[in-house]
Amino acid sequence: MSETRRQIRTHVHANAGIHFNELVRESEFAPGQIQYHVRRLIDAGDLVREECYGRTHYYPPEYDEWERAVLALFRRETTREIVVHLLEDDSAAPGDVADAIGIARSTLEYHLDRLVECDVVEKTYDDRNRVTIRLADPERTARLLSTVEPSVPDRLVDRFTRLVDGLLEAGPASE
Repeated sequence: MSETRRQIRTHVHANAGIHFNELVRESEFAPGQIQYHVRRLIDAGDLVREECYGRTHYYPPEYDEWERAVLALFRRETTREIVVHLLEDDSAAPGDVADAIGIARSTLEYHLDRLVECDVVEKTYDDRNRVTIRLADPERTARLLSTVEPSVPDRLVDRFTRLVDGLLEAGPASE
């Protein structure tokens, strides 16, 4: 294995779920070089490639399908904060979670839809149709959460969304 390929493999193994653009930004190699070596690593069974939410992510082969999808989600700061809140509080009403982490309810629902789709979060309804959310498997989720940090660009997207939410919530400025 070439030194370039080894470095790319090592970086992906240390950053499971890294997406292609992040891999390029964090690497000293050109995008074409990364594509070439990643393709060879996938062919050799050393990496797994998966499309998640409009991005190409790379994983070590030991992660199963559920873990790969969830790691892609955990690269978003807001998603991580939702999960951390649920780890601390066990279950909560969606509005309480949105208030606690300082996001609009619509932003929370955007992230919850993906978390529910991946069986990370469960929604239950009481007899008055009030929603409660909780983690489906808190222990497994916590273990996986500890393996990934969101990238700086993903953090900026989440923070920009929060800024816009805050501006929309405040309403038009008075004259």
